Order: sequence, then C-alpha cells, then structure tokens
Amino acid sequence: MTSGWPYPRVIAHRGGGTLAPENTIAGFETGARFGHRMAEFDAKLSADGISFLLHDDTVDRTSNGHGFAAELPYRTLAQLDAGSWFDPRFKGERMPTLADVAECVERLGMDVNIEIKPSRGHELATGDRVTRDAAAMWRNRTPPILSSFSDEALFAAQKAAPDLPRGLLLAQIPADWRERATHLGCLAVHVLHHSLDAALVTAFKSADLWVMAYTVNDLSRAQMLIDWGVDAICTDRIDLIAPDAFGA
Repeated sequence: MTSGWPYPRVIAHRGGGTLAPENTIAGFETGARFGHRMAEFDAKLSADGISFLLHDDTVDRTSNGHGFAAELPYRTLAQLDAGSWFDPRFKGERMPTLADVAECVERLGMDVNIEIKPSRGHELATGDRVTRDAAAMWRNRTPPILSSFSDEALFAAQKAAPDLPRGLLLAQIPADWRERATHLGCLAVHVLHHSLDAALVTAFKSADLWVMAYTVNDLSRAQMLIDWGVDAICTDRIDLIAPDAFGA
C-alpha cells in the first residue's frame, strides 16, 4: 500500500505562480517568501543534453530569444533574458539548469515536483537524463516526485531511477488510466482539477494512488478538492492559497 502523501499539500506552480517569471530562480525565491515549501517546475534538454528549465518547445514566449530549445546549446540558452517578458524588475533572469535549481531549493528548504517536459521527439532521452540528474542531485534529500504527460518519458524515468516516485499527468481521464499508472509504476496521478469529481478521486484512492490537482486558483475549489480526498493542490495563486491552508 502507498503510505500517506509525504510532501506539502500546497505546491507553487512553476516556482512563483503568477508573481514571478515561471521556471526561474526568482520564481522559487518568490514562492519561498510566501512560505511555500514545495514547488513544481518543468525540465527539458538543451541541444547538448543539459537538463534545464523551460515549459514550451520554443524559447519565444518566455525569453527574448527565438527558436526551438532542443536545437540550442545551453551556452546560448544561458544568455537569454527569461525575466523581462514578465516584468522589467526581473530583467536578467535566465533559464536555470536543473543543477542550479537543486542548489536553490536546498537553500530555500523546498521540496519539488519535476515535470519532465520533453521537446517533441526527445521523450526517452529527456526522461532518462532528467531522472538520472535528479537522482544524483537530490541524493540524501527528500526525493523529488517526477511527473509527465509522456508515457515514454515516464518509462525512461522508471528504468533510470525506479525508486524515485512518479506521477502520471492527466488533463482528461482516459479509460485505461489504471493500467497506464500500473505499467509505469506511478504512485500518483496529477490531474487537471476541472476533470475531477468526488467519485473519480475515490476511484484513484481505491487504486492506491496519490492525487494532485492542478492548477487550482480558487480557495473554495481547493477546499472542495481536499474534502474529496485530493492529497495536494498545485496553484498559481501562491498569495491566495496559503502553504498551510489544509494542514501540514
């Protein structure tokens, strides 16, 4: 049987939610300033195989650069301004490596959910590299929970570090969710909160799975989900949904 959820119950989405540029050191520091003890973020690979933080396949939306991340070496990515798009106050923020983040969250005392976010066509390589890096960087610390929409990435993660906990990310609920979670050795499902109802949460819990709901920005909705048995809430409103809103 899976034991109780071992992480904080409120998770800061992409580090700083709506208050800082996503997937940056400034984001994690912002989350920590509001007392949050766990953050979610996206990790993928540069052209030269460096694990770094970015949500999209391209760098266009969240930096002053252009192009596909998978085609750019990290030395190029590191030169981009990943903060000014959000607010001039964050000018000079960069896309950190996974190693940068491991050091930052240790300093801040935060646990993490690493979403493996492979660029298209790089699912297996990303799942393998990010997982191996995470296993090494979080050795002798609370292990990160790895999640992904990609079964291939989770399969690679399972092979690379079977002891790291994994979560199957779902926007909609497929008929074969139980089989997929079992095949990939997942301990959790991370589910778009609009897709959840009380009966479905009960079904997930009956399958011995932790349930994390994303991205929940309304306190009353968050409380309803917790009352249904959801284990954790991932939120952009880190200023509205307090770290201890639902207990430790």
